Amino acid sequence: MTNREAYRKAKSILERAGKDSPAFDTACLCEKFLGLSREQLLISGEAAADPDGVKALLSAAQSRAAGRPLQYLLGEWEFLDLKLKVGEGVLCPREETEELVHIAAERIPQNGRVLDLCAGTGAVGLGLASLRSDLKILCGEKFPKAFFYLLQNIKSYPDYRVDACRMNLFSKDDAKRVGILNGLLCNPPYVRSAEIADLQPEVQQEPRTALDGGEDGLLFYRALCSIWVPQVAPNGVVAVEIGEEEGQAVLNLFQKSGLQNLQLLQDFNELPRVVIGVVPIL
Repeated sequence: MTNREAYRKAKSILERAGKDSPAFDTACLCEKFLGLSREQLLISGEAAADPDGVKALLSAAQSRAAGRPLQYLLGEWEFLDLKLKVGEGVLCPREETEELVHIAAERIPQNGRVLDLCAGTGAVGLGLASLRSDLKILCGEKFPKAFFYLLQNIKSYPDYRVDACRMNLFSKDDAKRVGILNGLLCNPPYVRSAEIADLQPEVQQEPRTALDGGEDGLLFYRALCSIWVPQVAPNGVVAVEIGEEEGQAVLNLFQKSGLQNLQLLQDFNELPRVVIGVVPIL
């Protein structure tokens, strides 16, 4: 079997399964399992494919067709030009989350101390570090599988001022141990519990603990405002990712917690994505 034939066979598996982007997915899988970029596939298409590579490629294509996230099959995913390790048990980094990082990078005070809560892969914290070398960043994550990937990703970028700690968003003791912050960032679970079953099959294979935001999707935001916002110093920034329907409710929670200069900002798809506020200077 040639490289081109292997590509076409894998692509046909995804096409029959009705995947949205079979060509893109297949190209990614070919690079992973055949070691060939898209350009190399064009140049070496008629060359004989490695049999073991073809076997792994077609197996991965079957898994992808069955709904396994592409990110899990590749074992890594790009976020703000960073290559982050991902796998079962951690939420896959998403492009729209980059908006949270860019906004925070513009607003957090110089030489500040920042917490990325519900850190998962560390995408937010590491992404911020890539844009703001002056900041000292702590990534907090509760769950062991996600924490494993967080540690691996931090080790991949040793020049960044980023540390990791096991941490529970609902723990007042954890908040006290963290101390005073100049920035608080969080991409919490915000899908309403009743809507989990309606998510795409790929998303449902990600950890429910990273998706389920409780009955109204606001469970984590309430705890964030009551437990963690008091840890943020005057002129410090609090910024969170939100779902499409949570914007006004999160704005209200931020206002009740005393935050000022509140904004609801959109992502590149012009959908509500980030709520940000500032702790007032007394």
